Amino acid sequence: MKDFKLYTITGEEFHPDRDLVTVMEQAIIGGSDIIQLRDKTNSKKVVFEKAKQLRELTQKYGVTFIVNDHIDVALAVDADGIHIGQDDLPIEEARKIVGENKIIGLSTHAIEEAREAERAGADYIGVGPIFHTNSKVDVVDPVTTDYIRQVVKEITIPFVAIGGIKLHNVDQVIEAGAARICAISEIVGAEDVSSVCQQFIEKINQKVKS
Repeated sequence: MKDFKLYTITGEEFHPDRDLVTVMEQAIIGGSDIIQLRDKTNSKKVVFEKAKQLRELTQKYGVTFIVNDHIDVALAVDADGIHIGQDDLPIEEARKIVGENKIIGLSTHAIEEAREAERAGADYIGVGPIFHTNSKVDVVDPVTTDYIRQVVKEITIPFVAIGGIKLHNVDQVIEAGAARICAISEIVGAEDVSSVCQQFIEKINQKVKS
């Protein structure tokens, strides 16, 4: 997969008066190089329609498009990949379904899960939640930046830090060793989505260069 710095996940509850595609386009313009559709409440048909729109948008800008959980929807719209959790299909089984050319990402909350993800063939892992987050209902306790440091020492596949990451605390995350950041509410709930993305990118670039 192409390397990336800023991973943005949809969160329509954080922008109820604004269109999904408009918000995500602003995120891309601001520098987001992966967009993930995450919708755990709507019908499969609704998720499919959103996925079609976001697939068209991401193709327009040459940005990677990931679908959370819905493997069938991801395949139907020819998304670049899927993201799954610890309670979903094992990576080896998901790989049989999506094939070798699709990206598979996995959420991890402990170093043992990260090791297993790498062994099983994940293309990248999510590392978190770093801080307390309101973006997920079934969220585990924060893993803190200590988990980032463990992953940096042991894991060779790309990882993205996620969970409660804001502009005011992202420096802690980057200083712990993360070069890829994921945010939801801080980006999609912002008044100026593009500007917030640019600020995240600037912070990543400053730390990675120094």
